Amino acid sequence: MEMAIDQSLHTYSGGLGFLSGSHMRSAGHLNLPMIGVSILWGVGYGDQQVGADGNVEIVYVKRDYEFLKDTGLTVEVEIFGKPVKIKALLLEPKTFGTVPIYFLTTDIPENTPEHRTWTAKLYDGDQKIRIAQEIILGIGGLRILKAAGETINLVHMNEGHALPAVFELLEDMDGDFEKVRQCTVFTTHTPVAAGNETHNVHLLAEAGFFGSLPVQEAIRLGGEDFSLTVAALRMSRLANGVSQLHGLVANNMWHWVDNRCPIIAITNATNLQYWQDSRIHNLEEHDKLLALKRQMKQELFDYVRETTGKVMDPDILTVVWARRFTEYKRPTLILQDLERIKKLFGEKKVQLIYAGKFHPNDITGRNLFNEVLEHARHIPELAILTGPGYELELSGLLKRGADVWLNTPVRPLEASGTSGMSANMNGAIHFSIYDGWAVEGTFDNINGYLIHERDGDAMEFLNVEDRHKQDYEIMMRILENEIIPTYYNDKQQWAELMIHAIRTSQSYFDSDRMAIEYFVRLYKSIAI
Repeated sequence: MEMAIDQSLHTYSGGLGFLSGSHMRSAGHLNLPMIGVSILWGVGYGDQQVGADGNVEIVYVKRDYEFLKDTGLTVEVEIFGKPVKIKALLLEPKTFGTVPIYFLTTDIPENTPEHRTWTAKLYDGDQKIRIAQEIILGIGGLRILKAAGETINLVHMNEGHALPAVFELLEDMDGDFEKVRQCTVFTTHTPVAAGNETHNVHLLAEAGFFGSLPVQEAIRLGGEDFSLTVAALRMSRLANGVSQLHGLVANNMWHWVDNRCPIIAITNATNLQYWQDSRIHNLEEHDKLLALKRQMKQELFDYVRETTGKVMDPDILTVVWARRFTEYKRPTLILQDLERIKKLFGEKKVQLIYAGKFHPNDITGRNLFNEVLEHARHIPELAILTGPGYELELSGLLKRGADVWLNTPVRPLEASGTSGMSANMNGAIHFSIYDGWAVEGTFDNINGYLIHERDGDAMEFLNVEDRHKQDYEIMMRILENEIIPTYYNDKQQWAELMIHAIRTSQSYFDSDRMAIEYFVRLYKSIAI
């Protein structure tokens, strides 16, 4: 549903898009025989800005993309009983170094005004429009590939959004479920309920989600309250979680699903060529590395000053929290005891920068953003970057300029996370809850710091409030007693942490490794 390919192409919201963008770039770099399919969102996820009342608001801007090639291809799909035309534009490999990517749109004169809006907003909050978008992606995407004469050996559903493609395959294969399974694989990205979409099965049938498949067969696959994830697991040959921990969590979470495919683990990664600043590549001389980081911090602070009016000091430890604003990621955990963090601010020990997006319909996420925004009005050492939004260029600027990249989800809800990987590539230290990819790539006092009970995982059994309190206390203890003293009193050790963070991310968390692993483990599925 989303691919973050370039700042100029506003077809993504956050981490899932950043990940698929890295995958498309690496597959192109490695010349793997792949084709991407996504949707050309007219106004995307929306831009955030501070309104006249001082709170954040969402604005939508229509954009055009002259670098996309008009394929001349249009297919028709029946959605909610009406014919809808779907047009394909092609992102050619030469433009950004990706594999070929077909972007689909219904915003063409042949469609009704209503149907033209169906590819306007990414993750539209209207349930019927959301279902229509998934049919456009799945059925429309497969029909476009066939119309283009592309050879389709295997369909990879990156999340359940593309599930209608499998029902289209079922039509092509005369209802042979086993044939469909042999050429379908699936990636599940999150254990969070909102990321495992469900809809009333009869509404889906009315929309044309299942093609000609009888409703009773659909119920057998995904239930009355039809789960896209459950059906995808039953209709695929193989599936994967997106970190080693998430592989375990996903197998436990979906253990009750009979006739499901195996779930393996392929850990996420980010594209080194895109995300790593060329100045830091192979730079391991301590003094030069520290000097470059100071320079990159100043480049970030120039942007902070221009957009917020705040002046930040490149010699002060800079902590960045930048990701999707949603409750389980706990953006305000570090602000839980304001007096405690204000003491560090006042002593010029720490400064804190926030950035991120919330779903336009996520009231809690919006409130969390406004809470941080209000704190920033009264605390000089705290900045929040509101617009145009947490997009590729700003994300890169933050990762280059951060000393510490803070990650505070409720374990084990962060299936992987990728922002810390590309921050590591630029010498930022990952300071994270022991969750997602941090379990594999963040090593305490070697290349970063982990927020967890070092004697075990007993905290997973605490209630929510006690979990927040315990995570907070551990986090602040590490910040005050380990991170701050090392940063100010042992610059050589800090440089060593940076070097090992860079080495770790380069060695394993480059998406070239991930793309190859998908190809040989999920697509070709090597087995003895």
